[in-house]
Amino acid sequence: MSNPAPTPPVRDPIRWLNNQPYLLLSLTSLFWAGNIVLARHVGDHLPPITLTTIRWFGVFLILLPFAWPHLKRDWQVLRAHLPLMLFLSAIGFAFNNAISYWAMQYTQALNALLIQSSGPLFVALWSLILFGVRLTGAQLAGIAISLAGVLTILLRGDFGALAGIAFNKGDVMFGASLVSFALYSALMPRRPVTHQLSLISFTTFCGALMLLPFAVWEYSTGAVLKFDFLTLATLAYVLIFPSTLAYLFFNRGIALIGPNRAAPFFHLVPVFGSAMAILLLGEQPRLFHLVGYALVLAGVVIASRQGSAKVRID
Repeated sequence: MSNPAPTPPVRDPIRWLNNQPYLLLSLTSLFWAGNIVLARHVGDHLPPITLTTIRWFGVFLILLPFAWPHLKRDWQVLRAHLPLMLFLSAIGFAFNNAISYWAMQYTQALNALLIQSSGPLFVALWSLILFGVRLTGAQLAGIAISLAGVLTILLRGDFGALAGIAFNKGDVMFGASLVSFALYSALMPRRPVTHQLSLISFTTFCGALMLLPFAVWEYSTGAVLKFDFLTLATLAYVLIFPSTLAYLFFNRGIALIGPNRAAPFFHLVPVFGSAMAILLLGEQPRLFHLVGYALVLAGVVIASRQGSAKVRID
């Protein structure tokens, strides 16, 4: 009697996704693109500090049932690295998000996307200053190529329009949030070794606590939530996609390929933003869209390929 054919192993989709850094980082950029566009249109419904506080308390509560066993196991490690954990909470969750939502009340989505396109350079700068990690030639070339693609899309192929863009205090605030998040990204490889659910649940809770006094102050100034469908839909999107999933995916992506190789994926944010405008708002695709997409994707592939990593740990 012949032996039966072996049963193929059942692939766990979550385990598979957890080891796909390029897909994880691409989805992160997709979720953040939606967040930037949405934040520009709901400023009069959701005060920025209140929104950020609800965002991180909500993420903590969503994750807590899944994170609790890991938090108990990792608690001593988290306590041993408490200063670093509190700092990551402040720059990656409290300050970064509150100031970016606040900035969107004063700036345009185009300006915010232009400023965000400089994210990889800030990550590279922090990595160099703090840890001596230098960009390789491939990483630098990839960032430059993808940045050219971003500008092609945002400026609609007219680079002369760059001189006509005016920046205001909202742009400065958004830039400060980007510098803060770049520092968070550069520090992530030096975080304590814990389960990623322990890390994100701890930092979101601490970030929300840091923001709570400022949310109370904001409420005292007369800035209150408007409870309507737009508010509820915005909170649902923000809690699930650019918060819970995006940070889990982003942290995992950095853990797998490092901050300098992950940073060029910032450039996918305006790509997805313009694609949303074409698909959802009926904008017509133009030649500059295709040229920009091709440049961004080529730059991301060049900068993030495995051979381009060069990390020095002292």
